[in-house]
Amino acid sequence: MKFIIKDKMKGRLRVHMCQNHMSYEEADILLYYLESFEPVSSAKVYDRTADAVICYTGNPDIIIDRLRRFHYEDVKVPNGYLERSGRETNAMYQEKLIDKVIFHYARKWFLPYPISAAYTGLMSVKYIWKGIKTLTKGKIEVPVLDATSIGVSVLRGDMKTAGSIMFLLGIGELLEEWTHKKSVDDLARTMSLNVGKVWLKTENNEILVDSDTIAKGDHVVVNVGTIIPFDGTVCDGEAMVNQASLTGESVPVQKNAQKYAYAGTVVEEGELTICVKEVKEVSGSSRYEKIAQMIDESEKLKSNLEGKAEHLADRLVPYSLGGTILTYLLTRNVTKALAILMVDYSCALKLAMPVSVLSAIREAGNRKITVKGGKYLEAVAEADTIVFDKTGTLTKAQPTVAGVVSFNGTSENELLRIAACLEEHFPHSIAKAVVDAAKRKNLDHEEMHSEVKYIVAHGISTMIGDSKAIIGSYHFVFEDEKCTIPAGMEEVFENLPVEYSHLYLAIDNELAAAILIEDPLREESADIVE
Repeated sequence: MKFIIKDKMKGRLRVHMCQNHMSYEEADILLYYLESFEPVSSAKVYDRTADAVICYTGNPDIIIDRLRRFHYEDVKVPNGYLERSGRETNAMYQEKLIDKVIFHYARKWFLPYPISAAYTGLMSVKYIWKGIKTLTKGKIEVPVLDATSIGVSVLRGDMKTAGSIMFLLGIGELLEEWTHKKSVDDLARTMSLNVGKVWLKTENNEILVDSDTIAKGDHVVVNVGTIIPFDGTVCDGEAMVNQASLTGESVPVQKNAQKYAYAGTVVEEGELTICVKEVKEVSGSSRYEKIAQMIDESEKLKSNLEGKAEHLADRLVPYSLGGTILTYLLTRNVTKALAILMVDYSCALKLAMPVSVLSAIREAGNRKITVKGGKYLEAVAEADTIVFDKTGTLTKAQPTVAGVVSFNGTSENELLRIAACLEEHFPHSIAKAVVDAAKRKNLDHEEMHSEVKYIVAHGISTMIGDSKAIIGSYHFVFEDEKCTIPAGMEEVFENLPVEYSHLYLAIDNELAAAILIEDPLREESADIVE
């Protein structure tokens, strides 16, 4: 596609797309296209000017070449991406805001005063009625304050002041609604999975279908390296699932029949069939809508500070009214008395706190931190003790071999060579650690075994010549396979270093080696804890 480079500096490009008009949909497609390109760290697309600002790393020629090859019709955007981009919502509220300002000043400048005054009087009824309803409930709160200032201005015939108050209140309500909707939508987009296609299992085969066509009763197949698209119960298969997105724990968790699988987690080994009949409200309710509903509900979990701000705002109202009456009694000047109502700060307190909390939750979401309510933010602020999960948090979650303990007299290098020969067939992180350790020692581990049988979450079983060789967890080697410890080596086994994880290699049902696996600390761990 044709474009013009308007500005170019290191790490940043501003381009103008050569087209007469850019629709919201086209702007979102271009944004998705740019953000899905690895060298692009961030991008913004301005539909009104058909401009794009691209921040990138590396060679700008790669970005320019990618833009040359760009065509709207060639970009496949995930389901729901365009509908919930938020661009149209922002434009709608901007138009509402502009219309409100134009209407207010056009009415003020061009309408005859009697008609303008009549309109102001009619509009004031809404605010005055709201204040009266609040009073009938025995409360003196912010609506009473608004009603008083507008009502007194109308009674004095000061329609300009009444109109200005209502105009400012309307602007405030519009901005609050806009900010709230934008915050909720942005957070929901951050948390959405954007899974467009899933494998639907039928009686005869598996079919690739759109995720939004899945209904109750369907079975979804999730393969290695794939995100689980729905919450549900495993009805078939066995796999190791990375639940770091939910729990922060990077060590995969075993899932098999009847266990619950969570949307957003990733299958690292094996394959699962998820029973979608267990997923609540799949039909007619998208995941995005559920997330937005969850966020709205999370606002009920308000922090004490939010509650205090609301109560404080309401408690200020009687003082504002009292100050108004006192000013009038001392000065006998209605304008000065009304000025007290005009500078009241209770509204600011009441509106600012929820918006601040929503903005904080959204910012946390952008940094891959999920916060489900204001009270949890407050709890973190007040915490005096933090408990850290070790794996993947303080450690690198990249296991390495710290050592090999021989139990049958064979050299450590030979045992490591055998272990690497078995483990090289599987993409598990611990298997990779064993293979990498053998490479570092330049140990040649050509195939020496028969077909390898892999049991998910347990270990590996094969034949080396006439000997059966197995490698895996304690449960697999000693409980499932009933392997024994060589005579006289019991004390060595009992005294294996507890600071390491242990991978066991057995030959002919007798323990041959314990491979010590460590998960190195991150270099920044000490600073983080401090």
